[in-house]
Amino acid sequence: MPVEFKDYYATLGVTREASAEDIKKAFRKLARQYHPDVAKDKRGAEEKFKEVNEANEVLSDPVKRKKYDELGANWQDEGAFQAPFGRRGGRTQAGAGVRGQEFHFGGTGFSDFFEQFFSGGSRYGFPEGEPGFGDGTASDEVAARRGGDIEGDILVTLEEAMKGTVRPLSLQMVNPQTGETETRSFHVRIPPGAIDGKRIRVPGQGEPGRGGAAAGDLYLRVRHAAHPDYYSRDADVFHELEVAPWEAVLGAEIMVPTLDGTIKLRIPPGSEPGRQFRVPGRGLPKGKTGKRGDFFVVVEVSLPTRPGPEERAQWEKLRSVSRFNPRGNPHS
Repeated sequence: MPVEFKDYYATLGVTREASAEDIKKAFRKLARQYHPDVAKDKRGAEEKFKEVNEANEVLSDPVKRKKYDELGANWQDEGAFQAPFGRRGGRTQAGAGVRGQEFHFGGTGFSDFFEQFFSGGSRYGFPEGEPGFGDGTASDEVAARRGGDIEGDILVTLEEAMKGTVRPLSLQMVNPQTGETETRSFHVRIPPGAIDGKRIRVPGQGEPGRGGAAAGDLYLRVRHAAHPDYYSRDADVFHELEVAPWEAVLGAEIMVPTLDGTIKLRIPPGSEPGRQFRVPGRGLPKGKTGKRGDFFVVVEVSLPTRPGPEERAQWEKLRSVSRFNPRGNPHS
Protein backbone atom coordinates (compact mmCIF):
# COMPACT_ATOMS: atom_id res chain seq x y z
CA MET A 1 0.00 0.00 0.00
CA PRO A 2 1.49 3.36 -1.02
CA VAL A 3 1.89 5.94 1.72
CA GLU A 4 2.28 9.69 1.61
CA PHE A 5 5.84 10.96 1.56
CA LYS A 6 6.73 13.25 4.48
CA ASP A 7 9.00 16.16 3.59
CA TYR A 8 10.64 16.59 6.98
CA TYR A 9 12.83 19.45 5.80
CA ALA A 10 9.74 21.42 4.75
CA THR A 11 8.05 20.60 8.07
CA LEU A 12 10.92 22.25 9.97
CA GLY A 13 11.35 24.99 7.38
CA VAL A 14 15.01 24.21 6.67
CA THR A 15 16.97 23.27 3.56
CA ARG A 16 18.42 19.83 2.89
CA GLU A 17 21.85 21.33 3.59
CA ALA A 18 20.84 22.47 7.08
CA SER A 19 23.35 21.79 9.84
CA ALA A 20 22.52 19.93 13.04
CA GLU A 21 22.43 23.28 14.85
CA ASP A 22 20.05 24.71 12.21
CA ILE A 23 17.71 21.77 12.72
CA LYS A 24 17.87 22.12 16.50
CA LYS A 25 17.01 25.83 16.35
CA ALA A 26 14.19 25.30 13.85
CA PHE A 27 12.67 22.56 15.99
CA ARG A 28 12.80 24.60 19.18
CA LYS A 29 11.16 27.58 17.52
CA LEU A 30 8.29 25.50 16.09
CA ALA A 31 7.92 23.35 19.20
CA ARG A 32 7.49 26.43 21.38
CA GLN A 33 4.94 27.76 18.91
CA TYR A 34 2.85 24.60 18.72
CA HIS A 35 3.34 23.08 22.16
CA PRO A 36 -0.19 22.25 23.42
CA ASP A 37 0.50 23.99 26.73
CA VAL A 38 0.89 27.40 25.08
CA ALA A 39 -1.04 27.23 21.78
CA LYS A 40 -4.54 28.72 21.55
CA ASP A 41 -5.80 26.11 19.06
CA LYS A 42 -5.08 23.04 21.20
CA ARG A 43 -6.28 20.42 18.73
CA GLY A 44 -4.56 21.87 15.67
CA ALA A 45 -1.41 22.56 17.66
CA GLU A 46 -1.23 18.99 18.95
CA GLU A 47 -1.20 17.57 15.42
CA LYS A 48 1.37 20.09 14.25
CA PHE A 49 3.48 19.40 17.35
CA LYS A 50 3.50 15.69 16.44
CA GLU A 51 4.57 16.47 12.88
CA VAL A 52 7.39 18.69 14.10
CA ASN A 53 8.51 16.02 16.58
CA GLU A 54 8.51 13.33 13.91
CA ALA A 55 10.58 15.47 11.56
CA ASN A 56 13.05 16.23 14.36
CA GLU A 57 13.18 12.56 15.36
CA VAL A 58 14.51 11.70 11.90
CA LEU A 59 16.60 14.74 10.96
CA SER A 60 18.35 15.12 14.33
CA ASP A 61 19.58 11.52 14.17
CA PRO A 62 22.53 11.20 11.72
CA VAL A 63 21.71 7.56 10.89
CA LYS A 64 18.00 8.20 10.30
CA ARG A 65 18.75 11.38 8.35
CA LYS A 66 21.14 9.55 6.02
CA LYS A 67 18.54 6.87 5.41
CA TYR A 68 15.88 9.52 4.81
CA ASP A 69 18.08 11.39 2.32
CA GLU A 70 18.69 8.15 0.44
CA LEU A 71 14.95 7.46 0.31
CA GLY A 72 14.28 10.99 -0.85
CA ALA A 73 15.92 10.41 -4.21
CA ASN A 74 13.17 7.93 -5.08
CA TRP A 75 10.36 10.29 -4.13
CA GLN A 76 11.08 13.21 -6.42
CA ASP A 77 8.68 12.12 -9.17
CA GLU A 78 6.41 9.66 -7.41
CA GLY A 79 5.08 11.17 -4.18
CA ALA A 80 4.16 7.69 -2.97
CA PHE A 81 6.12 4.50 -2.51
CA GLN A 82 5.38 0.80 -2.14
CA ALA A 83 7.32 -0.24 0.94
CA PRO A 84 9.59 -3.28 0.79
CA PHE A 85 7.92 -6.64 1.41
CA GLY A 86 6.88 -7.11 5.01
CA ARG A 87 7.57 -3.56 6.22
CA ARG A 88 4.20 -2.29 7.31
CA GLY A 89 4.45 -0.22 10.44
CA GLY A 90 4.70 -3.07 12.92
CA ARG A 91 7.17 -5.77 13.79
CA THR A 92 5.95 -9.33 14.17
CA GLN A 93 7.95 -11.58 16.45
CA ALA A 94 7.92 -15.38 16.50
CA GLY A 95 4.36 -16.58 16.09
CA ALA A 96 1.81 -17.78 13.59
CA GLY A 97 1.57 -14.70 11.40
CA VAL A 98 1.13 -14.64 7.67
CA ARG A 99 4.12 -13.48 5.65
CA GLY A 100 3.59 -9.93 4.36
CA GLN A 101 1.07 -9.06 7.01
CA GLU A 102 0.22 -5.36 7.18
CA PHE A 103 -0.20 -3.41 10.41
CA HIS A 104 -1.29 0.20 10.72
CA PHE A 105 -1.26 1.92 14.10
CA GLY A 106 -3.40 4.89 15.02
CA GLY A 107 -2.82 7.13 18.02
CA THR A 108 0.89 6.40 18.48
CA GLY A 109 1.90 9.90 17.40
CA PHE A 110 3.79 8.67 14.34
CA SER A 111 2.71 8.61 10.71
CA ASP A 112 2.59 5.48 8.52
CA PHE A 113 5.63 6.82 6.68
CA PHE A 114 7.68 6.96 9.89
CA GLU A 115 6.42 3.56 11.03
CA GLN A 116 7.46 1.92 7.77
CA PHE A 117 10.94 3.31 7.54
CA PHE A 118 12.16 4.57 10.91
CA SER A 119 10.49 2.70 13.76
CA GLY A 120 12.47 -0.50 13.25
CA GLY A 121 9.19 -2.16 12.38
CA SER A 122 10.10 -4.88 9.91
CA ARG A 123 8.56 -8.32 9.92
CA TYR A 124 10.92 -11.18 10.67
CA GLY A 125 8.79 -14.28 10.93
CA PHE A 126 9.53 -17.73 9.55
CA PRO A 127 11.46 -18.87 6.49
CA GLU A 128 9.46 -18.80 3.28
CA GLY A 129 7.70 -22.08 2.62
CA GLU A 130 7.87 -23.42 6.18
CA PRO A 131 4.82 -25.64 6.74
CA GLY A 132 2.06 -24.13 8.83
CA PHE A 133 3.21 -20.53 8.53
CA GLY A 134 1.48 -18.97 5.58
CA ASP A 135 2.61 -21.36 2.81
CA GLY A 136 -0.95 -22.30 1.90
CA THR A 137 -0.69 -25.99 2.85
CA ALA A 138 -3.43 -27.88 4.64
CA SER A 139 -1.42 -27.86 7.88
CA ASP A 140 -1.57 -24.10 7.76
CA GLU A 141 -5.33 -24.31 8.31
CA VAL A 142 -5.39 -26.83 11.14
CA ALA A 143 -2.23 -26.19 13.15
CA ALA A 144 -2.94 -24.51 16.47
CA ARG A 145 -0.45 -21.70 16.80
CA ARG A 146 -0.26 -18.70 19.07
CA GLY A 147 -0.50 -15.41 17.24
CA GLY A 148 2.66 -13.46 16.61
CA ASP A 149 3.69 -10.53 18.81
CA ILE A 150 3.74 -7.07 17.25
CA GLU A 151 6.09 -4.19 18.05
CA GLY A 152 5.69 -0.50 17.43
CA ASP A 153 6.76 2.92 18.71
CA ILE A 154 4.59 5.32 20.71
CA LEU A 155 5.38 9.01 21.08
CA VAL A 156 5.11 10.14 24.72
CA THR A 157 5.60 13.71 25.91
CA LEU A 158 7.73 14.38 28.98
CA GLU A 159 4.61 15.69 30.70
CA GLU A 160 2.90 12.34 30.08
CA ALA A 161 6.00 10.49 31.25
CA MET A 162 5.97 12.55 34.44
CA LYS A 163 2.34 12.02 35.43
CA GLY A 164 1.29 8.99 33.39
CA THR A 165 -1.69 8.90 31.07
CA VAL A 166 -4.11 6.68 29.18
CA ARG A 167 -3.92 6.78 25.38
CA PRO A 168 -6.53 5.55 22.88
CA LEU A 169 -4.93 3.42 20.16
CA SER A 170 -6.13 1.52 17.12
CA LEU A 171 -4.53 -1.33 15.20
CA GLN A 172 -5.60 -2.22 11.67
CA MET A 173 -4.59 -5.57 10.26
CA VAL A 174 -5.73 -8.41 8.01
CA ASN A 175 -7.18 -11.40 9.86
CA PRO A 176 -5.20 -14.42 8.63
CA GLN A 177 -8.26 -16.65 9.10
CA THR A 178 -10.78 -14.62 7.12
CA GLY A 179 -8.62 -12.40 4.95
CA GLU A 180 -10.68 -9.40 6.02
CA THR A 181 -9.29 -6.14 7.32
CA GLU A 182 -10.09 -5.59 10.96
CA THR A 183 -9.59 -2.54 13.17
CA ARG A 184 -9.25 -2.89 16.92
CA SER A 185 -9.58 0.06 19.24
CA PHE A 186 -8.29 -0.07 22.80
CA HIS A 187 -6.62 2.02 25.48
CA VAL A 188 -3.03 1.81 26.67
CA ARG A 189 -1.85 3.00 30.06
CA ILE A 190 1.41 4.94 30.04
CA PRO A 191 2.73 4.65 33.61
CA PRO A 192 4.44 7.55 35.42
CA GLY A 193 8.17 7.34 34.80
CA ALA A 194 7.91 5.77 31.35
CA ILE A 195 11.50 6.42 30.28
CA ASP A 196 12.63 6.56 26.66
CA GLY A 197 13.01 3.01 25.33
CA LYS A 198 10.68 1.39 27.86
CA ARG A 199 8.56 -1.41 26.35
CA ILE A 200 4.90 -1.54 27.33
CA ARG A 201 3.15 -4.89 26.89
CA VAL A 202 -0.48 -4.94 25.82
CA PRO A 203 -1.66 -8.56 26.24
CA GLY A 204 -3.73 -10.15 23.50
CA GLN A 205 -3.49 -7.29 21.01
CA GLY A 206 -1.04 -8.96 18.64
CA GLU A 207 -1.85 -11.23 15.71
CA PRO A 208 -4.84 -13.56 16.12
CA GLY A 209 -3.99 -17.16 16.96
CA ARG A 210 -4.76 -20.12 14.73
CA GLY A 211 -6.73 -23.21 15.46
CA GLY A 212 -8.14 -21.75 18.68
CA ALA A 213 -4.76 -20.70 20.08
CA ALA A 214 -4.29 -17.42 21.94
CA ALA A 215 -3.54 -14.15 20.22
CA GLY A 216 -0.08 -12.63 20.44
CA ASP A 217 0.80 -9.49 22.38
CA LEU A 218 1.50 -5.92 21.35
CA TYR A 219 4.71 -4.28 22.56
CA LEU A 220 4.97 -0.51 22.39
CA ARG A 221 8.38 1.09 22.70
CA VAL A 222 8.23 4.51 24.37
CA ARG A 223 9.88 7.35 22.47
CA HIS A 224 10.06 10.64 24.31
CA ALA A 225 8.80 13.51 22.21
CA ALA A 226 11.46 16.17 21.85
CA HIS A 227 10.66 19.15 24.06
CA PRO A 228 11.64 22.79 23.40
CA ASP A 229 12.93 23.24 26.97
CA TYR A 230 13.99 19.82 28.28
CA TYR A 231 15.55 16.52 27.29
CA SER A 232 15.83 13.27 29.21
CA ARG A 233 18.40 10.60 29.97
CA ASP A 234 16.71 7.69 31.67
CA ALA A 235 14.88 9.28 34.64
CA ASP A 236 17.00 12.45 34.68
CA VAL A 237 15.74 15.63 33.01
CA PHE A 238 18.01 18.36 31.62
CA HIS A 239 17.29 22.02 30.95
CA GLU A 240 19.61 24.34 29.04
CA LEU A 241 19.46 27.71 30.77
CA GLU A 242 20.46 30.72 28.71
CA VAL A 243 22.13 33.43 30.80
CA ALA A 244 23.52 36.84 29.93
CA PRO A 245 27.32 37.31 30.04
CA TRP A 246 27.07 39.52 33.12
CA GLU A 247 24.93 36.92 34.90
CA ALA A 248 27.60 34.28 34.25
CA VAL A 249 30.39 36.59 35.41
CA LEU A 250 28.71 38.29 38.38
CA GLY A 251 26.26 35.57 39.40
CA ALA A 252 22.48 35.76 39.54
CA GLU A 253 19.32 34.23 40.98
CA ILE A 254 17.07 32.94 38.19
CA MET A 255 13.64 31.32 38.21
CA VAL A 256 13.92 28.05 36.29
CA PRO A 257 10.93 26.08 34.97
CA THR A 258 10.74 22.33 35.63
CA LEU A 259 8.16 19.72 34.64
CA ASP A 260 6.32 20.22 37.93
CA GLY A 261 6.79 23.83 38.93
CA THR A 262 9.32 26.63 39.03
CA ILE A 263 12.43 26.71 41.20
CA LYS A 264 14.84 29.51 42.14
CA LEU A 265 18.41 28.70 41.17
CA ARG A 266 21.49 30.60 42.29
CA ILE A 267 24.11 30.95 39.57
CA PRO A 268 27.49 31.53 41.28
CA PRO A 269 29.88 34.18 39.92
CA GLY A 270 32.21 32.87 37.23
CA SER A 271 29.87 30.13 35.93
CA GLU A 272 31.28 28.95 32.61
CA PRO A 273 29.19 27.63 29.68
CA GLY A 274 28.38 23.95 30.12
CA ARG A 275 28.44 24.05 33.92
CA GLN A 276 25.73 21.84 35.40
CA PHE A 277 23.67 22.33 38.52
CA ARG A 278 21.93 19.28 39.96
CA VAL A 279 18.56 19.53 41.66
CA PRO A 280 17.92 16.15 43.34
CA GLY A 281 14.56 14.44 42.97
CA ARG A 282 13.01 16.73 40.34
CA GLY A 283 13.33 14.36 37.38
CA LEU A 284 10.97 11.60 36.21
CA PRO A 285 9.54 8.99 38.59
CA LYS A 286 11.56 5.78 38.85
CA GLY A 287 8.85 3.21 38.32
CA LYS A 288 7.13 2.05 41.50
CA THR A 289 10.05 2.87 43.80
CA GLY A 290 8.59 6.21 44.88
CA LYS A 291 11.90 7.84 43.97
CA ARG A 292 12.62 10.25 41.15
CA GLY A 293 15.52 11.10 38.92
CA ASP A 294 17.34 14.41 39.13
CA PHE A 295 16.92 17.70 37.31
CA PHE A 296 20.03 19.22 35.77
CA VAL A 297 20.40 22.84 34.69
CA VAL A 298 23.07 23.36 32.05
CA VAL A 299 24.41 26.91 31.69
CA GLU A 300 24.47 28.36 28.18
CA VAL A 301 25.81 31.91 27.80
CA SER A 302 23.80 33.93 25.28
CA LEU A 303 25.42 36.93 23.62
CA PRO A 304 23.70 40.07 22.34
CA THR A 305 23.92 40.06 18.54
CA ARG A 306 22.74 43.61 17.81
CA PRO A 307 23.92 45.94 20.58
CA GLY A 308 22.79 49.55 20.37
CA PRO A 309 25.27 52.45 20.32
CA GLU A 310 25.29 52.93 24.10
CA GLU A 311 25.55 49.24 24.81
CA ARG A 312 28.35 48.87 22.26
CA ALA A 313 30.22 51.69 23.94
CA GLN A 314 30.04 49.83 27.25
CA TRP A 315 31.41 46.65 25.64
CA GLU A 316 34.26 48.66 24.15
CA LYS A 317 35.00 50.15 27.55
CA LEU A 318 34.99 46.69 29.09
CA ARG A 319 37.44 45.53 26.42
CA SER A 320 39.84 48.33 27.29
CA VAL A 321 39.82 47.74 31.04
CA SER A 322 39.46 43.95 31.28
CA ARG A 323 42.54 41.84 32.02
CA PHE A 324 40.82 38.66 30.82
CA ASN A 325 42.49 36.87 27.90
CA PRO A 326 40.81 33.62 26.82
CA ARG A 327 43.74 32.69 24.56
CA GLY A 328 46.45 33.10 27.17
CA ASN A 329 46.68 33.63 30.90
CA PRO A 330 43.11 34.35 32.11
CA HIS A 331 44.47 36.89 34.58
CA SER A 332 47.57 39.07 34.61
